[in-house]
Amino acid sequence: MKVHQGNRGKGFEEVLNTANFQYKNRGIALINKRPTPIKVLKTKGVHILKAVWESKSTVDYDGIWKGRSIQFEAKTTNKKRFDLDMLTPGQISFLDQAEKQGAISFVLVEIRPIQSVFLIPNNMVQKYTRNAQKGGRKSIPLDELEVYADVVQQNRGIVLDYLAVVDKHIKALSG
Repeated sequence: MKVHQGNRGKGFEEVLNTANFQYKNRGIALINKRPTPIKVLKTKGVHILKAVWESKSTVDYDGIWKGRSIQFEAKTTNKKRFDLDMLTPGQISFLDQAEKQGAISFVLVEIRPIQSVFLIPNNMVQKYTRNAQKGGRKSIPLDELEVYADVVQQNRGIVLDYLAVVDKHIKALSG
């Protein structure tokens, strides 16, 4: 069965939605999937036949955890690297602006060939983006993800406990 580009991350999105449901039910966090804003042009009954993007989206997920705003984008790749062009310039800018306002910002990327999910902190995304704009590498290779990003795993009964990794980063920054 061929997976179309737009549906590549559906399974990953379902896992994240399950994790967010588990966080909510346990009173840990309230994280939501942002709907992509569309303007419906033509329908037939309950089916949308034609629609256009109403405005540019920011990031996939937002919410509140420990009194702090969480903002993140989720991506899936079939390569052993994270291509920076998977993020729009608007998403890169939004992650940085949100963090400057006190939010916790990051990218979760599923690397399918090794069946792993990495949390890439915003500062790492910004660093690689700046280097790419100066003519450097346009992706973050797997060996650098393994060193500078964090693997996200099932933990505490949460199917994909990315907040455990966020907590680790916050503790490292504060002391």
